[in-house]
Amino acid sequence: MENKDTTANHKIANYILHKADSRGHANHGWLESYHTFSFANYQNKDRMNFGVLRVLNDDRVNQGMGFGKHPHDNMEIISIPLEGDLEHQDSMGNTTVIKEGDIQIMSAGTGIFHSEKNKNQNQLVKFLQIWIYPNKKNVTPRYDQITLDLKDRHNKLQQILSPNPEDEGVWIHQDAWFHIGRFDKGFSNSYPLKKSGNGIYAFVLKGDFTVGDIHLNERDGLGIWDTESIKITADSEGAEILLMEVPMEL
Repeated sequence: MENKDTTANHKIANYILHKADSRGHANHGWLESYHTFSFANYQNKDRMNFGVLRVLNDDRVNQGMGFGKHPHDNMEIISIPLEGDLEHQDSMGNTTVIKEGDIQIMSAGTGIFHSEKNKNQNQLVKFLQIWIYPNKKNVTPRYDQITLDLKDRHNKLQQILSPNPEDEGVWIHQDAWFHIGRFDKGFSNSYPLKKSGNGIYAFVLKGDFTVGDIHLNERDGLGIWDTESIKITADSEGAEILLMEVPMEL
């Protein structure tokens, strides 16, 4: 496909590259999880966070299994299902199901208990669990989920999260913006950062990309700061990427 973006592909000066095979790995039998940042038994002083992005877990939950009821507080917790579906229950009385195309947010605030279970007997669940430090502590706990039109991310960046309740996607207590795009091979797009001082963390969901002048493969992560925009180019057909713009100051 013809390149739809003519922005120069400038060399990226300030970045950190996390290759997929460098992540922490835990296999609990019913749960297999890859940790971009330190989590549970995976502790790496050089992989604690990227700005306010604290956790990026790439989880696979077996049939009939899941996370039992457990607590959180003062964290913005985002779940992005990639395959299959999960049943959510929490201490606020919510019982829902999240599936591909849905975005789930919990503002844990003063404290919340929840569980996430794969009740299917014949299908795995794959999803991303993301934690963001909030810019307000001890807020009233909140739960929300929405279903997005997957066609709206074809050859463009679909916003899935922002700080604004009136904006597209879910909202959180932080000056962060998330987008997902699914691109034809050779298609390029630019992302201008929305707030000065923010950085951006790109995580490849499927296929291969070039971000700036850096080549990324599936499940690679790239954190970039001190930039006003980035350019992304799909190097394979149907390549999919998650962009997470976050404040760099905790």
